[in-house]
Amino acid sequence: MAYLRQTVYLETSFFSFYHDERAEAAVVAMRQWSREWWENQRHDFEILTSVAVLAELDQGKLPHRNRALEMALALPAIPLDESVEEIVGAYIRHKLMPNDPVGDPLHLALASIHKCDYLLTWNCRHLANARKFGHIRRVNALLGLHIPILTTPLELLDGDNES
Repeated sequence: MAYLRQTVYLETSFFSFYHDERAEAAVVAMRQWSREWWENQRHDFEILTSVAVLAELDQGKLPHRNRALEMALALPAIPLDESVEEIVGAYIRHKLMPNDPVGDPLHLALASIHKCDYLLTWNCRHLANARKFGHIRRVNALLGLHIPILTTPLELLDGDNES
């Protein structure tokens, strides 16, 4: 019997912080944890992103935009389909996330529809937020959707590579 690797959906903020060169302590830490996860853990998973991530990175104005986009383009990208719009609308109606149909609700919908095991993000306000997870779980259950684990690269490190 073949072992199926768990799937990880990489949201836009992962690529952005991986390449961000700002010197603020929080950014440096997030960049380091993103790079550590990418270098040491990503091979344990099937990695996906989406056309929504590619569009966000392509439209971005950050200095590292091209490097982030190039990294994301090397991964399989989940396409948009008709069911995504309905789910995003339900997330917004249930006040799960801000009224931004191309932002956070779209990433959660794509990871949920495609039954990703994890949604990896640095967005701790709307996605990787323990206080919101119960609401997300209830809405996804109501919609009959898979519930991915919403996490940061730091939380998905296995600890074997710590110094």
